[in-house]
Amino acid sequence: MAKYRKLSKTASQRKALLRSQTTALIANGKIITTEARAKEIRKQAEKLITLAVREKDNFETVTVQAKVAKKDANGKRVKEVVDGKKVTVYETVEKELKKDLPSRLHARRQMDKILYTVTDVPADNSGRKRNTKKIDLTDKLLNEIAPKYEGRNGGYTRIVKIGCRKGDAAMEVLIELV
Repeated sequence: MAKYRKLSKTASQRKALLRSQTTALIANGKIITTEARAKEIRKQAEKLITLAVREKDNFETVTVQAKVAKKDANGKRVKEVVDGKKVTVYETVEKELKKDLPSRLHARRQMDKILYTVTDVPADNSGRKRNTKKIDLTDKLLNEIAPKYEGRNGGYTRIVKIGCRKGDAAMEVLIELV
């Protein structure tokens, strides 16, 4: 028995297809695709979520002091004159950061190997570069998705059959995160 479905594609095409659809599933929570593709996507998605559940609490909180430019009411940097030159005024601020432990960092890099970067474009700014944000899907997996599945041993996805596609009669399914 084969370990995976070839999906009538070359290795690079198949890998790109599965990466893009897995990324879409994690980003949106559900996608519609063919049954064979959904079964392959399920394998990757389940592995990613299992990795996220295992490593979700594996960090330490560190307090860091940082210099930040002082700003006025309009949001512009405050400058003062020193020796005839305008110099920006800085103030020291304490920040709390999450520092990944080595195993969580490795898990994050394993997830980044599979997931593409996603750019979120607001509906009112479609076609423009302004106000677009890059969504960190590894962060979403570790902070939002993993806590939902904490007490669950596998079975993070559900495949629901929709019906046959009109063009080629391929079985279409909805794959979603439970």
